[in-house]
Amino acid sequence: MQGVRVVLIGGTSHTGKSSVARALAERLGFDCRSTDKLARHPGRPWRTAEWEPPPHVAEHYATLGVDELIRSVLDHYARLWPRIQELITERAAGAGPGLVLEGSALWPDRVAGLTSVPHTGAVWLTADEAVLRERMRSSARYEEATDRERYLVDKFLARAERFQTLMTQAVDAHGLARVDADGSSVGELADRVLTAVGLPAR
Repeated sequence: MQGVRVVLIGGTSHTGKSSVARALAERLGFDCRSTDKLARHPGRPWRTAEWEPPPHVAEHYATLGVDELIRSVLDHYARLWPRIQELITERAAGAGPGLVLEGSALWPDRVAGLTSVPHTGAVWLTADEAVLRERMRSSARYEEATDRERYLVDKFLARAERFQTLMTQAVDAHGLARVDADGSSVGELADRVLTAVGLPAR
């Protein structure tokens, strides 16, 4: 695919989407954006340097089962899709610099429907469940957490694993590109994403 102006990177949480997107944007001279910045669904239920979860986030994960959590996030992404599609279409048509857009909201079924939007390439990152678990628990300082905090982390992890399973099934059903992120550096993943969307790697 020549003349790609929009690169879409989907995947569940902690597969490396943000890091790879930033690396690609810098390499290509494109803007880099996250679908999370358009409208945030209840985020990670643990504290980080950039995020202090409000009480309703803990309640969200504590009270809903995994299937309910999946329905909630997919409903949120469905409501968000018109804004995402508008952004993709504008940038693909040449409005502003190229764009690397990353986020779990890039659901395969909807991206596959962008057949009338040229100059757009998409790839989904996946990771082994053990890798996801290690990354999330490290981010959440799981070993230092209380039982309540660990419970919330484990619920988020269970949702992420189920999300990845459903996402991968959809990616494969549409014959779309996916890249296994296990054991690869950010630079190596960036090269593989570029190849997947038809752009030259380093």
